Amino acid sequence: MPELFSTLDWRAMSQQDRDRGLNNGVAVPGSMAMVAGWEQRSGEMRKRHPGQLDLRYGPRERNRIDFLKAADKAPTLLFIHGGYWQARAKEVFTVFAEGPMAHAINVALIGYTLAPDATLDEIVAEIHSGIDFLAGQLPALGAAGDDIVVSGWSAGGHLTSMALSHPKVRAGMAISGIYDLEPVRHSYLNEKLQADEAVSLRNSPVKQPGGPLKPLSLVVGSAELPLLRKQTADFAAHRARYGLPVTYEEIPGADHFSIMHEMMAPKGRITTLIRQLFERTAG
Repeated sequence: MPELFSTLDWRAMSQQDRDRGLNNGVAVPGSMAMVAGWEQRSGEMRKRHPGQLDLRYGPRERNRIDFLKAADKAPTLLFIHGGYWQARAKEVFTVFAEGPMAHAINVALIGYTLAPDATLDEIVAEIHSGIDFLAGQLPALGAAGDDIVVSGWSAGGHLTSMALSHPKVRAGMAISGIYDLEPVRHSYLNEKLQADEAVSLRNSPVKQPGGPLKPLSLVVGSAELPLLRKQTADFAAHRARYGLPVTYEEIPGADHFSIMHEMMAPKGRITTLIRQLFERTAG
C-alpha cells in the first residue's frame, strides 16, 4: 500500500501555501494550451460520432450525456469531467474516449451543473440521476444492458468515488481525484463551492466508515502536487483498511494534465486499467 504522506499536513500550511498546493493550473506550465488542444480534438471527435449527443437526463442546462458507440452490445464506461466542480464541460473531454473505444468499450460523457449554481450535494445527486438515465437507455442505444463502469478526472475522480454506491455501477476508475474535501473547504476553491463542514464531511469518501464493496482503481501522477498525491494515497489506504477492493499506482512522470494521455492512448496505462476493470467484473 502507498505511504500516507504523514508529514504533509494541510492544516499547518499558510493560506497562501494551501491555495498554491491545490492550484494545478499554476503548477503545470502550458496547461491552458494543453486543455485547448483537448477541446479542439474533442470537437473533431464529436463530429465523427454525432448520433447520440446531448441526451437529456434532467431539467438543468448541463444535465446532458454524450454517448459514443464503439460496438454493438459493448459494455459502457461513463466519464465524469473535472474542473474543481466549478469549471470545464464534458465537451472538452470527448477525445479521451479514444483509448477505451479502441477496445470495443462504449463511452458516455456526463455534464453536470457547476458551482456556485449547484452545491456539492446537488452535483453528486445529478451524477446519480444521470446514471439512472444512462442505465435505462443502454438497450435502446445498442449497448450491453448490464451495469456500467464509471471513471473521472480531478473533481470527476471525486464524483467517481461518490458514484460507486449507485446500484448500476459495478466498478470505478478515479484519476487524480479529491477524496477529502476539508483542505478544499479551507482554500480559495470554496469561494464558489460554499461548502460548510457538514457538506464537506458527507461528501468526503475518506471520512466515511467503509465504502462500497466494488473494485476501484486509483491513479495519480508522480509529478503532481503533493497534496493531490496524498489525497489518492490516503484514500487507497482507507479502502485497504476496510477490506474494500482497490488498486493504487502513481503514473511515473505524469502531472495533473499529462496523466490523461494514459487514457487517450489505446495502450495507455489508464486505458489498460479500465479494460481490466471490465474484465474483472464481467457477469
